[in-house]
Amino acid sequence: MDDIEISRKSKKLPITEVAKKIGLSSKDLILYGDYKAKITKPYGKAKGKLILVTAISPTPFGEGKTTVSIGLSDALNKLGKNTIAALREPSMGPVFGMKGGATGGGYSQVVPMEDINLHFTGDFHAITSANNLICAAIDNHIYFGNSLDIQTVTFNRCLDVNDRALRDVDLGTRHDYFSISSASEIMALFCLATSLDDLRKRLGNIVVGLNSKKEYVYVRDLKLEGSLVALLKDAFYPNLVQTLENTPAIIHGGPFANIAHGCNSIMATRTALSLADYVVTEAGFGADLGAEKFLDIKCRIGNLNPESVVLVSTIKALKYHGGVPKEAIFEENMEALKNGMANLDKHYENLAKFGVNVIVCLNRYNTDTDEEVEALREHCKEKGFPFAVSTAYIDGSDGALELAKQVLKMKKSKFQFLYDTEDTVIHKIDTICKEIYGAKKVNYSKEIKDKIKILEKNKVSNLPICVAKTQYSFSDDKNKVGVPKNFEVTVKDVRFYSGASFITVLLGDIMTMPGLSRKPNFEIIDVVDGNIINLS
Repeated sequence: MDDIEISRKSKKLPITEVAKKIGLSSKDLILYGDYKAKITKPYGKAKGKLILVTAISPTPFGEGKTTVSIGLSDALNKLGKNTIAALREPSMGPVFGMKGGATGGGYSQVVPMEDINLHFTGDFHAITSANNLICAAIDNHIYFGNSLDIQTVTFNRCLDVNDRALRDVDLGTRHDYFSISSASEIMALFCLATSLDDLRKRLGNIVVGLNSKKEYVYVRDLKLEGSLVALLKDAFYPNLVQTLENTPAIIHGGPFANIAHGCNSIMATRTALSLADYVVTEAGFGADLGAEKFLDIKCRIGNLNPESVVLVSTIKALKYHGGVPKEAIFEENMEALKNGMANLDKHYENLAKFGVNVIVCLNRYNTDTDEEVEALREHCKEKGFPFAVSTAYIDGSDGALELAKQVLKMKKSKFQFLYDTEDTVIHKIDTICKEIYGAKKVNYSKEIKDKIKILEKNKVSNLPICVAKTQYSFSDDKNKVGVPKNFEVTVKDVRFYSGASFITVLLGDIMTMPGLSRKPNFEIIDVVDGNIINLS
């Protein structure tokens, strides 16, 4: 059976029964049918331990962070630990594009799969609408006299589909561009807000442009916060669903891990921590992007203290980073496998700098040979890396018990941030690029340095850094796989995300609006006899 068939045949509990497992009653929920609900109860004091799932540098094959996250959650529950999975919502761009959905796979999924991947409870639509209301208000203000003296507009429109034609649009009076909704500042700040009042403040703090004195103009200057909160009020409640094994799962927010921070909402994570003994969450792309942002941005803003990090790897990915081309990836190649382990080692060493426990997890596929698996196990033993194999895709919770037991062995972490936000912007960028990516030099043009001076002039430079770069390499060149040496990176742009409370730095050629592939998924998705087919 494919993923959607497995999902459809699962024995789902009514969502009210799932809620009871974590101490919630029907009064704490807004029901969206039988199997989805919004949690309206405010989060309480954290009592659970937070486990982050991340991965080595991504490849075209996918490493399975979500599948491992769900399997680990189910396994911890099977071992008697009250556990909640706290995950991101899928964007419809990848669903209809090349990557597919984000609900796990095989026998390690969250359900109802079709609903979560398509529209869900409407959160993405609310975020898209709020984003574009700001854009409409900006242009309306300029049309009616521009009393705020907006000379440069810095906030752009968004849409939750991949559409390369929208990378450059003519508005008549100026050129603009669309981002995908997952890359919008609204999505980023929505997931970092800690209350409705905080959300209102963050929305008002969004910078929409610069005036003729190079001073920032904010959303609050447009008197727009109230309408934006009205659009986002219901979306701000976290969503409750379940896994195939009826483990509670809170799925809320879905920022991309390059231009945004790649983490689910603080509201969802803190709600889960107040209701469970263990909370398993994930961060997008590899550990150099999503995990670094989770640890340096989300944990800083949300006052979170992660206990352990699971570093997911696959045999395919290790061979790919060891130099094997895609067409030969299923052939056994022990030399390439060993060479690719350098990518794993670099990610492990990076995560250890944050003082957290790190566990290597092999997400095993049926194409992996016993020799390959044992080679990785032996490598981790030699390095002193805690190691476990997961077969949750095939075996559900039983396939993640080894990993769950490793997680339960870990002692209390000594979590620390990579940098101090009071450092200069250039120092913080250099720290990430050199300490995490391994760059020998960071290049800044005069234009970029001038943008940084504007941040300093407006006294907003004391914020975390959110680096946007290719996910396929530690460098800013997607073709430099493995662990490149002696490379330089170039800062192409610096953007002030005041509402999200971070500074976004673009390295290399990064796009905020993906395009569709030559053979996108939408060609095979259909409805037959009332059932959706080929959704994954």
